[in-house]
Amino acid sequence: MKNLVILITCFIATYCISQNNEGLLQEKNNFTHQDTLRGSITPEREWWDLTYYHLDIKVNPENKTITGKNTITYKVLKPYQVLQIDLQEPLTLTKVTQNEKELEIKHDGNAHFVTLKKQQNIGEINSVIAYYEGKPREAVRAPWDGGISWKKDNNGKHFIASSCQGLGASVWWPNKDHMYDEVDSMDISVTIPKNLMNVSNGRLKSIVNNKDETITTHWHVANPINNYGVNINIGDYANFSEVYKGEKGDLDMNYYVLKDNLEKAKKHFKDAPKMMKAFEHWFGPYPFYEDSFKLVEVPYLGMEHQSSVTYGNRYMKGYLGSDLSGSGWGLKFDFIIIHEAGHEWFANNITNVDIADMWIHESFTAYSESLFLDYYYGTKASADYVIGTRRNIQNDRPLIGYYNVNKEGSGDMYYKGANMLHTIRQLVNNDEKWRQILRTLNSKFYHQTVTTQQIEDCIIQESGLDLKGFFNQYLRSTKIPELQYSIDGKKLTYKWNNTVENFVIPIQIEINGVSQWITPTSKNKTLKLKSKNATIVIDRDFFIETKNI
Repeated sequence: MKNLVILITCFIATYCISQNNEGLLQEKNNFTHQDTLRGSITPEREWWDLTYYHLDIKVNPENKTITGKNTITYKVLKPYQVLQIDLQEPLTLTKVTQNEKELEIKHDGNAHFVTLKKQQNIGEINSVIAYYEGKPREAVRAPWDGGISWKKDNNGKHFIASSCQGLGASVWWPNKDHMYDEVDSMDISVTIPKNLMNVSNGRLKSIVNNKDETITTHWHVANPINNYGVNINIGDYANFSEVYKGEKGDLDMNYYVLKDNLEKAKKHFKDAPKMMKAFEHWFGPYPFYEDSFKLVEVPYLGMEHQSSVTYGNRYMKGYLGSDLSGSGWGLKFDFIIIHEAGHEWFANNITNVDIADMWIHESFTAYSESLFLDYYYGTKASADYVIGTRRNIQNDRPLIGYYNVNKEGSGDMYYKGANMLHTIRQLVNNDEKWRQILRTLNSKFYHQTVTTQQIEDCIIQESGLDLKGFFNQYLRSTKIPELQYSIDGKKLTYKWNNTVENFVIPIQIEINGVSQWITPTSKNKTLKLKSKNATIVIDRDFFIETKNI
């Protein structure tokens, strides 16, 4: 259970810091009433704390419909009589009950305000049951434009999956659809045709054969889970498994793939235990031992659904067979297995309070790709890869988006963010200390939702570095620091250009092959050289631009 009062306070503080940071964020877009209802902690959300969901649905592949209900159990934090449930059109919230009494619903687009008859007293644990039906939005280009993917495999059997990051889990089931409040545990019951299998989050508890040529799969999630991490995956699956000897003991690793791909998967999925070994080294124990780890084949590229990571990279190395870094190292691993599983630590263990801070998910996970390489191929390979990904950076918008309106920042949160973290590693200048910082993040914020400010403060505290201006530079502006320098005889003159206020970091350079640190500022500084015509090489690991003037 989250301490919502503290989280809301942190949320408001982060919002104020970001919005008043000397205009570093872009001008405000035009957001709608629905954006606010979706993205803010409304009065109808803040008074109750999620404790348990039981999602119980029937999926009909033939007419692409879902019918069912979600039992929503919550703790009352303060007296209030109206509760917000989110469900996106064209699905219909047909009724909501409490204690078997139907309740009045005021529908406002995708937000539904339920007036409770029972007095809501502080500390009570209460439940409502939300019934719904209809054709959920069909994914157009999953996972980027999410919803439900209704596909068929090569044998003509149904192949169905959900994906909903950003768009929101309410695109296919009714819930409290805001990142700040994660449910403590969850049951997922899915009824489907008898010739198929559904794989969801957590552990499979039972499969019930029904009288109407259907089965119901019952899954239980023991750990807190964010809404978009909940998933259904329906297909003609084969299953194989292994036990990984991890930092917290035996970890069940299960793999669900289309039956035609079983032998191929048994060879290709060897990247999964390799991933687990590398990431437990860098980030600490896998955060969901109780719920196992699963890799599940789906008809789209992939997604970081908690303990049920989805896979659609066509059994290729790299990203659909290509190397996003251009370094060659990106073809040493299956991008989707490594990247999406990395999210188990950054997105599922540590989750952003507001999607504006989604860089926390994507920057650390994009960076995890290079750390995987570091573990198996060394620091140079890791650096080659992350530096190579700079070619994908657009510098179109800041990494932090807008708060309270469900608006993430720039797609640069992947590789600009990864290179920002790679630069911090250089500033820490001690790889073991850097590893402990990453592990501390995952232990300090274990199963929590966090703000940007909390992540910044933790890294600053653990590193002992003054990084306030640094984070403003890389998170809240589109400026890339430029090191300007010139050599006049035996004098090196240098300074930072294109920086925000208070951006002061040291940088490592080589002078005639000898490494040393300098600390530029926005004013010219000089360094006496031992000889004329010195050769200056700027360390490539720092994500900066350089200009010899």
